[in-house]
Order: sequence, then structure tokens, then C-alpha cells
Amino acid sequence: MSEEDIEKWSKDGPSKDLHMSPSCSSFEVLDPHDPVISRLATQLFRKTNDYLQAEMASGQGLYNLLEEMNRLTITKYADLRNFAVTLNKTLNEYNDMYNQVIKPLLLQIDQIDAQVSRFEVNAYRLDAYTKQLKAAFKELEEK
Repeated sequence: MSEEDIEKWSKDGPSKDLHMSPSCSSFEVLDPHDPVISRLATQLFRKTNDYLQAEMASGQGLYNLLEEMNRLTITKYADLRNFAVTLNKTLNEYNDMYNQVIKPLLLQIDQIDAQVSRFEVNAYRLDAYTKQLKAAFKELEEK
């Protein structure tokens, strides 16, 4: 089409002098045609339309599913993030409690254990010394 034809087409609408070439289409509006071919062509177009509509609906369904999965994933990760923040806060509180309260008590327990061990050693020494004194006293009594 020349530029004049395009301008004529756009200004006047489809003109009677412009015809599509037969290589583009074998269907002419004014030419008589076979009604069976027309019916089959209509069925073909309807079925093609139905197929394309189903494909689009299927794609839309998958897209909706993906959107829902993304929303659920975002919610799940937000929940996990909140859980991790709470867990971190709780662990920090427990660490502070350990350092301020429990650790000094454990150090006291260790000190008491060390003192008890020393007392035990001294008690065994005292017991051994007492046995020696008792034996020496018996010797002196016998003489």
C-alpha cells in the first residue's frame, strides 16, 4: 500500500478501490461461498477461541497460585523473623541472668567445694593424728 492509499483508508474508511490481494485471503465478502466451509471455519474459530481462553485461564490460575504461595511464604518468613527476634531477646536475657546471678553462685559453690575438700584432708590428718595419740597413750598406760 502506498502512503496515499493509507491516508485515503484512514480518512474515508475502507474504500471500494482497495481490495486485498488473493494471496492474503481466499475469502471475499461479496463472493458466494460454500456454507459447509463457512460452518467449519466458524467451528474452527470457536474451538480455537475456546482453546486459547482455556490456556489463558490455566495460566491465570497458575499465576494466582503463585501469588498465593508468595503471600504465604512472606507471612511464614515474617513469623519466623518475629520468632527469631523473640528468641534472640530471650537468650540475651538468659545470658544476662546467668552472668549476674547464676555465675557468682556457681563460683561460690566451687569455693565451698574447695573448702570442703581442704576440711576433708584436714579431718583425715586429724583422725590419723588422733589414732597416733591414742596408740601413744595406750603405750604409756601399759608402762
